[in-house]
Amino acid sequence: MYSCSMNPRVLELNDSNSCIFYRFLEVKKDGYWLVMFYAPWCAHCKRLEPIWSHVQQTLHNSGIRVCKMDCIAHRNSCYQFRIQTYPTIMFIKGEEAQYMYSGDRITKEIVHFALRVSNPPIRKFKDDDLINTLRKEDVIFFTYLGEPDGLLWDYYSEIAIKFQPHSYFYHSPPEIANKHFKEFGSPAVIVCKENNIYSFNEKEWDDNLNSSLIRWVNEERFPTFVKVTSMNINSLIDTNKYLVLAVVEESKVQEIPFHMKELFQFGWIGNPDLANSIAIMKVPLPYLLVLNSTTNHHHIPDDEPHQLTPEAVTLFLESIINQTAKVQIFIIFYNEKNIVTYNNNNLVALTEMWKGNPVLTAVIFGLPAGFLVLICYSIHCADILDAEDDDLDDDSGHEKKE
Repeated sequence: MYSCSMNPRVLELNDSNSCIFYRFLEVKKDGYWLVMFYAPWCAHCKRLEPIWSHVQQTLHNSGIRVCKMDCIAHRNSCYQFRIQTYPTIMFIKGEEAQYMYSGDRITKEIVHFALRVSNPPIRKFKDDDLINTLRKEDVIFFTYLGEPDGLLWDYYSEIAIKFQPHSYFYHSPPEIANKHFKEFGSPAVIVCKENNIYSFNEKEWDDNLNSSLIRWVNEERFPTFVKVTSMNINSLIDTNKYLVLAVVEESKVQEIPFHMKELFQFGWIGNPDLANSIAIMKVPLPYLLVLNSTTNHHHIPDDEPHQLTPEAVTLFLESIINQTAKVQIFIIFYNEKNIVTYNNNNLVALTEMWKGNPVLTAVIFGLPAGFLVLICYSIHCADILDAEDDDLDDDSGHEKKE
């Protein structure tokens, strides 16, 4: 049923005859499968290959089968899983569910994804060992404190199912909650991240309990300073915070004041193409911009990025909070996997726009030009038709006179 790939530990799913795929469908009902769907010519797939081997080595005692499938050789099989892009990472949990991975393609993140979805949405803390391990590894996790009943527990359970591919969710019974989180009381929902603990406070939100808890979980599931990619930028925009983006070659951040963590989501971009797409220009390195995810406005400091000191950045962010910073407008169109922006700043040169995002620049200027051509063509055709009608009327009048 299988043929081994170059790494003997990674199984290569092979449907060389018409029955193989259907046998795989039967076998997958009894186990957990982490599958990479790839194409041999795909450069991203080739870069993922050594990472995928490390993922398998990390999970080899977990009961999760790490596999891959060539979608060029086995198109019908991949079509059954609705694979549209390469590489696609999918976790198949028997007949229960299928989860698509949308995070960063690094070993640690992929392994955590597989471990999260292979377990129940909410796991119960039974002793101190797991809590200590999570804190030692600096893993972000949510936990419900108290007895598992009531409206808050019901909403927490629903949210855990929704966000299971992205975050860890636990339940701390009273004996565990009183020992590790006694300062928060119960029932309560807290998040542990970056050596700090934050609790959900319904009074700080204007929405109902369910909507407020969803928004809070979506905001808190990210680290304070996160790597921004095309896979997670839309989720970051959904936090409704100011998104502070540093375009750098590596992640470096100074100590961030606490009051700014509540209003700003900090991130860094190591991919110049993504930064160019957001700024709709070719940005230098380093570069700093702040995106208001609720109004789609953006702010750029007046100082040159390489001259910005921590104090200058702090003053710049405070000016945004006070609404005294200069505002530039973005019109943002984004879907599940990409983000496209339009900048109305007249100072951005057309050549810089073309370098930053040639496709969008062509759309912005090509569509209006196309509509203008159609309008002119319609007017011109209408004039020709009117002229022909006038000629016919004149000819008919002459015939009557004769």
